[in-house]
Amino acid sequence: MKAYVTGASGFIGSHVARLLEEDGWEVRDDFVDVGDLGELRRSMDGCDAVFHLAALYAFRGDPKEFERINVQGTKNVLDAARAAGVRRIVHTSTCATCGPVAGRPATEADEPPAWELTVPYKATKLAAERLAVEATQDGMDVVIVNPTTPIGEGDHVPTPTGRMVRGVATGRFRAYLAGTGVNLVDVHDVARGHLLAWERGRRGERYLLGGEDKTLGEVFALIARAADRKPPRLRVPYAAARVVAAAGLLNKHEIALARVPMWFSSEKATSELGYEHGPVEEAVQRAVDDVLARR
Repeated sequence: MKAYVTGASGFIGSHVARLLEEDGWEVRDDFVDVGDLGELRRSMDGCDAVFHLAALYAFRGDPKEFERINVQGTKNVLDAARAAGVRRIVHTSTCATCGPVAGRPATEADEPPAWELTVPYKATKLAAERLAVEATQDGMDVVIVNPTTPIGEGDHVPTPTGRMVRGVATGRFRAYLAGTGVNLVDVHDVARGHLLAWERGRRGERYLLGGEDKTLGEVFALIARAADRKPPRLRVPYAAARVVAAAGLLNKHEIALARVPMWFSSEKATSELGYEHGPVEEAVQRAVDDVLARR
């Protein structure tokens, strides 16, 4: 079996490419700008699968660049895969297109709150996911996976999660935002979920690949313990964080996304794909060790 992996140099993409190789796939992982339709088509020639992980994952930057990479880039990948006769595409979206929902873990049946769609990353990932769904209506075989908050080694750019790990592990972060939380998952489990989606996913369906719901204070404590540090003790109320963000001292998009705890259920992926996730402590330790080794 042959697969082309977009974004193979990224955090999740590198783990997906490595796992495919370990499972005996022939993997093409050469970098191609997702704006180059011709090169995408050539890279996919003869491939059975495309795993589309290339994306701009950040909460700062030019909205036009988010649109170019996340939306137009996804359209180009889908068009190239169609032209190359690729059998199935696994499109990597995000849990952010499924929620969060106040008061309970969100599922694939949910949608993000309207106020979060002012964040360019979130709006463009939702638009990209809709392109993937529309492609299935035109006869393409596309399965969508929605990772929550992956953590582990190899987050070198880093992603916003990687910056959080670095900030806590090095002692730069001395406070945390109260009232919010994330669904933390081992990046190894997320990579395996991609392969399960290829093998067992239903066309046009989306599958949350998550782990454990934890408050931000709990996440910071896990990271601090792994780095042999005392965890941050200062709790910042959400209302205070909004005031500071309005003054330009915090990222307004990150604060907007923290209004509701980002908790999610992976029950659908478990029942339909056989997806499993393990405890996150080992993944946190690997992430911290990686960060401290590169200081």
